[in-house]
Amino acid sequence: MVEIDLLTLEDRVRLLVNALAGERDHFPVVKLFTPDAGATWLITECDLDEPDRLFGLCDLGLNCPELGFVHLSEIKEVRGGLGLPVERDFHFNAEKPISAYAAETRAKGRIVA
Repeated sequence: MVEIDLLTLEDRVRLLVNALAGERDHFPVVKLFTPDAGATWLITECDLDEPDRLFGLCDLGLNCPELGFVHLSEIKEVRGGLGLPVERDFHFNAEKPISAYAAETRAKGRIVA
C-alpha cells in the first residue's frame, strides 16, 4: 500500500511559520478527516523541535473535541469503520482563527468546518 503524505511542503512551511509567530490564534492550515468515521483535525502549527507533533483542534468523534497536540504519524495510522485512511480536505479554506472554530465546536459538540 502506498503511503500518501497528508501535508505538502507549503503546508509544512506555513505550520512552521505559525509556530515561530508570537500570535497564538492562527487560522487552520489544513483539515484532516476520516471519510468513514467522525474524526476531524484542524491543524494550525507544528512543534519546532518535533515537526511530526502538530497543534490544532482535534475531534475523534467521541463528543469531546479539544485543542491540543497530536502526532502526524499517529493520525496516519487511524482507520474508520471501513478501514479507510485519514484524508485531507482539499476544499477546506479556513475563514476564521482556531479560537472561533473551537467556540463553535464547543457549542455544537463536534467540528463543523
